[in-house]
Amino acid sequence: MLALYLSHPQVLQDPHVAVPQWGLSPIGRERAEALAARMVVPADAMIFTSTERKARELAEILARGAGNAVIAEEEMGENDRSATGYLAPQQFEAMADRFFAEPQVSAAGWERAIDAQSRIVAAVGEALARAPTGTPMVFCGHGAVGTLLKCFVGGRAIARSEDQSRIGHKGGGNGFIFDLAAMRLGSDWMAFEDLPIDWEQR
Repeated sequence: MLALYLSHPQVLQDPHVAVPQWGLSPIGRERAEALAARMVVPADAMIFTSTERKARELAEILARGAGNAVIAEEEMGENDRSATGYLAPQQFEAMADRFFAEPQVSAAGWERAIDAQSRIVAAVGEALARAPTGTPMVFCGHGAVGTLLKCFVGGRAIARSEDQSRIGHKGGGNGFIFDLAAMRLGSDWMAFEDLPIDWEQR
């Protein structure tokens, strides 16, 4: 069954606020609203989301437009980076490079990429198993774990080159189509603005 994974768009970064509590920026909210207006999310879809604020805000915007309920799952959260807390952009990019380059090693206390991959694959698999046959499934989450899910489904090695920032919109707000049961990707990362309305048929 085809499903759609979405990463949250741009956020308001605040060094004094825990990263999971960051919300969407005005630009991120505008892009989410535009995605909802395009009706990319079918009215009968089940929407699952990470419990982190930015992902929940995306899910709520999409659900409001389509009239869907939102189901939040903690296991769909982004890779745990609490060991380092907020990092300036240049430091964060260097750490993200390490995270993807050495998936079996904890970079400065971050959750290992292989562990985050197992977690997101299991969470998505459990959600899909709960869905009635033929129900469209949409997942609202994050760039890193989304990339790890994509690599698993596509049979690709974990690598930074697979990350949304290297393929889709650099500010986040990307999606890909996948079939976990068939282990098939229907697309790579693409910006919200490029997501096809008929993604369920691909």
